[in-house]
Amino acid sequence: MSVQAPAAAAPAAATAGPGSGSGSRSPHPSQLPGPTPSSSVVGSFLLPSPPFISAPGLINLRDIGGYEIPSTSGRKKMVRKGVVFRSADPTQLTDEGVAVMQKLGITHVYDFRSKLEFGKTPETEPKEWAGAQRCHVPVFPDADMSPEALAVRFQLRNSRFRDYTDGPAGFVRAYSTILAGAADPHNTYAPYRTIFQQLASSSSSSSSPSPSPLLVHCSAGKDRTGLFVALLLSLLHLPPTIIAHEYSLTDLGLAHRKPAIVDHVMLDPAFDGDRAAAERMVSSRKESMLATLHYIDEEYGGAEKYVIERLGVTREEVERIREVMIVDVEEGEEQGLVDWRRNAEVVEEVYRR
Repeated sequence: MSVQAPAAAAPAAATAGPGSGSGSRSPHPSQLPGPTPSSSVVGSFLLPSPPFISAPGLINLRDIGGYEIPSTSGRKKMVRKGVVFRSADPTQLTDEGVAVMQKLGITHVYDFRSKLEFGKTPETEPKEWAGAQRCHVPVFPDADMSPEALAVRFQLRNSRFRDYTDGPAGFVRAYSTILAGAADPHNTYAPYRTIFQQLASSSSSSSSPSPSPLLVHCSAGKDRTGLFVALLLSLLHLPPTIIAHEYSLTDLGLAHRKPAIVDHVMLDPAFDGDRAAAERMVSSRKESMLATLHYIDEEYGGAEKYVIERLGVTREEVERIREVMIVDVEEGEEQGLVDWRRNAEVVEEVYRR
């Protein structure tokens, strides 16, 4: 199905480069003023729903539920829908977008960004709305770790772009830093643990059949958010191939903003005009997540050991999360499962353009 292309995003202002930490730093493209296309369309593509959700002013919004989990019990299982949502930062969410979030029933909004990534100008103030509590849980409290700033941080250590901009191996090195930051005992925000424990404390009893929905986000909803979601889906026994596919959907969710994001990254002289490196950095290729999951297995003994031994989530809490987030596929619900193979074809089609 073809739809009319959305309006182009406003260009980033040519101010301080990413990661500079100065008050004149240009906003992340997700915070740029002007029209923000509905998250239901990207270029000439209709974003697949499920999992994408349209909320005016918010990009890359999707439900992480609806994926079928392999089961030997004789009953189909899936990741519970309507509980965990992910997105880019909601700074530009419109009143219509807020109404969508309220209809989803989101009660907690977890923001992984550092304090350097918002609030420099009125346009970058965090968005809040009635019925939802904003929870600031930075992975790095005092460091700008937006995608472009993280890339520049690694780039400045290696003038040959062999880190974040160098394919899956580079992403693993960058993501190992995020994993370490999320587990840092000196980080009193305990970002990932806080959300895992929120899920573990959720009710899924017959009297309260649906746990309170929550949203997780960072700047683009790609790296810090992507790692948290990957860890959660790993705990739920979703196969790595599907986890990596879910991660790659960000290349759909950000596709219409990618030129603006790359332009924003290219403002930093550290990239020395290497646009291809900048484009690799803002990507969410499934191969990068597959390599990261392999790293987690090799370095930590798997996602569950990382969550328990490094984050401090108890084994009982992990089991509780599974009780809350793994549900039966009831008769007639099969059509509501995410068709991830078809969605993967859409991702590949975007790559070919």
